[in-house]
Amino acid sequence: MPDLSPLYALVSHLLPFSFMEARFMQQAMLGLLLLAPMCAAMGVQIVNFRMAFFSDAVSHSAFTGVALGLILGVSARFTMMGFGVLVGVLIIAVGRRSLLSQDAVIGVFFSAAIAFGLAIVSRDRQAARDVSRFLYGDILTIGDAEIWCLAALFVILMAFQVLAYNRMLYMGINRSLAGAHRVRVPLYQYVFAALVSIVVMFSVWAVGVFLVTALLIVPAAAGRNLARSAGGMFWWAIAIGAVSAVSGVIISAQPWAGTATGATVVLSACALFAASLVPASLRKRHAR
Repeated sequence: MPDLSPLYALVSHLLPFSFMEARFMQQAMLGLLLLAPMCAAMGVQIVNFRMAFFSDAVSHSAFTGVALGLILGVSARFTMMGFGVLVGVLIIAVGRRSLLSQDAVIGVFFSAAIAFGLAIVSRDRQAARDVSRFLYGDILTIGDAEIWCLAALFVILMAFQVLAYNRMLYMGINRSLAGAHRVRVPLYQYVFAALVSIVVMFSVWAVGVFLVTALLIVPAAAGRNLARSAGGMFWWAIAIGAVSAVSGVIISAQPWAGTATGATVVLSACALFAASLVPASLRKRHAR
């Protein structure tokens, strides 16, 4: 595995703070600079498709995935990832074949995943203690292997966005019309669900189950407030995700703050969303 030391040195050079001299802080910053823009990019489609509940269901399935790994004696990270992708793909598959609304299907899987996880954990007290750390996440424990995985995922996800962004936008407007114009709707739905699930699982490591949805939705929502086009929303969301990642790490490392890094990143994104309401309201007033 190639050495990441030059990248860490670049991060500490661009952000000349004393706390950035620590390797674990450099790793956390680099990890979030990869993860936050990915969450923001996928969040654009999640907002357009009104699928916030989907990301919530997948993130909570991480709880069950971790429990399965602990019970089976397998790496919890692998079982968490595999179970999360399985839940995401099954939600799309059942939604396509059912007369129920998408929210109803997601609600069923959300309930089943949580109940299954609780049933597993209730049989083993040690598992309950180990699972609890995934509820809050800790980006400061990220290592080189995870950063390489995030880098590979970043390339794959951005390639998907380049190839599929306009088609996904078309699907968000009208899936039937998109299908009539030869957009392979099922394929894009399944690939999108799998990618969102993988991004969500990585986000659970960083910010925990409780804050994953915010990491996806808030930058995209702020981007919508600031953008004048669909493409503009995408780039605004990525910029807001990156800025909130950097500011969240910097603020959380200050002695006067001392807050959890993941929570501070989300709060930074929320502050940017609040700021985005001002130009959005002015533009709306001017349109009237």
